[in-house]
Amino acid sequence: VQLQASGGGLVQAGGSLRLSCVTSGSTFSNYVMGWFRQAPGKEREFVAAISWMSVQLSYADSVKGRFTISRDDAKNTLYLQMNSLKPDDTAVYFCAAEPSRGLPVATLSAEYTYWGQGTQVTVSS
Repeated sequence: VQLQASGGGLVQAGGSLRLSCVTSGSTFSNYVMGWFRQAPGKEREFVAAISWMSVQLSYADSVKGRFTISRDDAKNTLYLQMNSLKPDDTAVYFCAAEPSRGLPVATLSAEYTYWGQGTQVTVSS
């Protein structure tokens, strides 16, 4: 499966962005999907994940209440709506996919096989 992330950019603190991840090459609805991010000099960290049929959503504590993950299986697309952005949210954001193996939804980067190329999000103070 191929993943293409987009939607990043430069935004002021308190602003919003919506990231998209279009997939191709396999049946999107059969995959658990996740968003991860990596800031300069830091390890890649979990942001959010969504299960098959959106049965379960999972968020990192740092983004709960501000970010919303969703999927549109008809469009083979994963989304991440990011509100109330903070400078600490600055990072390259990656989407990831893994064939669904049931619940709980995967939250570790090592659990995902397929990765997009990343999109830069920069939040200015």
